[in-house]
Amino acid sequence: MKIRYAGVGLCAALVLAPLASTAQDAWPSRPIKITVGFPAGSSTDVATRVIANSLSDTLKQSVVVENKPGASSDIAARAVATSPADGYSLFVVTIANAINTSSKSTSFIDVTRSFAPVAMMGNVPNVLVAHPSLKLTSVRDLIAAAKAKPGGITFASSGNGTSPHLAGELFATMAGVQLLHIPYRGSSPAVADLLGGQVAIMFGPASTVLPHIQAGKLDALGVASPARTATLPKVPTIAEAGLKGFDSSVWFGLAAPAGTPDAVTRKLADAVRQAVSSTPVKAQFQVQGIEPVNAGPAEFGRYIGTEVDKYAKVMQAAGVKLD
Repeated sequence: MKIRYAGVGLCAALVLAPLASTAQDAWPSRPIKITVGFPAGSSTDVATRVIANSLSDTLKQSVVVENKPGASSDIAARAVATSPADGYSLFVVTIANAINTSSKSTSFIDVTRSFAPVAMMGNVPNVLVAHPSLKLTSVRDLIAAAKAKPGGITFASSGNGTSPHLAGELFATMAGVQLLHIPYRGSSPAVADLLGGQVAIMFGPASTVLPHIQAGKLDALGVASPARTATLPKVPTIAEAGLKGFDSSVWFGLAAPAGTPDAVTRKLADAVRQAVSSTPVKAQFQVQGIEPVNAGPAEFGRYIGTEVDKYAKVMQAAGVKLD
């Protein structure tokens, strides 16, 4: 009897294995949903819709984008992480999710464990800007001024634990200076007070501060990404100013629930690579101040892990806690 059952089990396995393989090979056979943890119209949302259109053309299936804002993108992360790992429910993981994970708070989902990275899609470099009244012309000027007056220079952010906040804390740690953090409820009020001179400096997304730089209302001291940005080619990186390895970009990429078959994530990654390499997508990204990034599952996974480790150290050093 044991031999008979073993034989039946083996036959069943031989029958089911090709069926499972065929199901994966046939992916996608129905519409795909990408969930964004930010409101419609945000830069992440706009960029995702651009990518979704390209994916739809490549994969020959409808790709829809759904917005689930709230809790620094954690609501959306949880919704997708608990979805079937079949490639039909995807998530746009961002620096916000990495920061949430860095906090080690049980209030947030751990993106390094809950998701399979698919592909990085792009980033928006943060730019260190200052009010013209400070008469600073470079990052070195700022460091010298901060050392001369510890805690006397204020920096604005869009809120506690946000990318602009931790960019400022990272800068202070690496430069060995003390800055006074002034958190706001969003970028708009922070930029408004910066323009009015109520605060001295800010790390702001290039897409947000660029018009004010071009109008001469803000001075651009340095770009917070590893390389200079095409939108501000004459502005040096902060790393060039002496803070080697400084990087605080607002990045985003595609992820799937942990356990999604490799064959599916590879196919998705190839489709994303085609998208970010295409002229139409590059043109639409440029309008939004977004730089396309071509990084597949392994590279994107390593990058997320590096970001989580980096911001965990920054938060610990600065005593930053997220609720």
